[in-house]
Amino acid sequence: MNKPPEKSTDRSSGKSPNRSSGKPSRRPSRPTPHRNRSEPSEGPILIYGLHIVEAAFANPDRKRHRLVATRNALQRLEERGVVVDVPVDLVDPRFIACQLPRDAVHQGVLLQVDPLPAYDLQSLGEARLVLALDQVTDPHNVGAILRSAVALGADAVVTTYRHAPEEGAVLAKSASGALDMVRNLKVRNMAKFVTEAGEAGFTRVALDSDGPASLEETDLGEKLILVLGAEGKGARQGVREACDTLARLDMPGKIRSLNVSNAAVLALYIARGKLGL
Repeated sequence: MNKPPEKSTDRSSGKSPNRSSGKPSRRPSRPTPHRNRSEPSEGPILIYGLHIVEAAFANPDRKRHRLVATRNALQRLEERGVVVDVPVDLVDPRFIACQLPRDAVHQGVLLQVDPLPAYDLQSLGEARLVLALDQVTDPHNVGAILRSAVALGADAVVTTYRHAPEEGAVLAKSASGALDMVRNLKVRNMAKFVTEAGEAGFTRVALDSDGPASLEETDLGEKLILVLGAEGKGARQGVREACDTLARLDMPGKIRSLNVSNAAVLALYIARGKLGL
């Protein structure tokens, strides 16, 4: 005779064993489905991939709810020293694939989390190098910029609530964990933020191919807000006017401009040197 299935506690019973221990459950709970892209990032979201999930568990500001994982993936997280502090559902890889877009590389892990808290200018503290993105909308570009910001030691990245990628699986995957490694501020009005940052002692420099001087030749002060705009049109007029100056990235070749994510790498590298970081 087949053995009867092990009992699993239903959420409706009001009991939640293993919630603090992170021990796996036998019955998978279907994660919250993807929200419509037009909705704000208020409810739980799904992130996946070993690096992304590991970074989320290491971030004290990230509220986590439930981990869905294969047995092998859970073992790999434990080998990396990840302390799993949420309930775990052990599942077949096909179950995870059904929750995600086609061809998503989930590596056997799917984590349900809340969006990160809404930070503000006061949360920057002793920050000296901050990157502000004015209407950069491509999540792959923003994800790559977040990775560069972490690699080059930026203290924060600022984006807008509108005309910017929402926090979600695509952005998290593109950032490869960086979303949980660098402070990401969301502002409603970039020009107002830049103005207030100046009042807080930041030098504000917007990158512009027609800037009066190169970034290397520009005085960046002691702490810097470096503003990049969307490809083609750059930072908006009101944002540029709120800055102290414009600066250009001089290219020795025939093409004068770079992809915004590549421009961010070069600008951060130059800024670090000039700030003595």
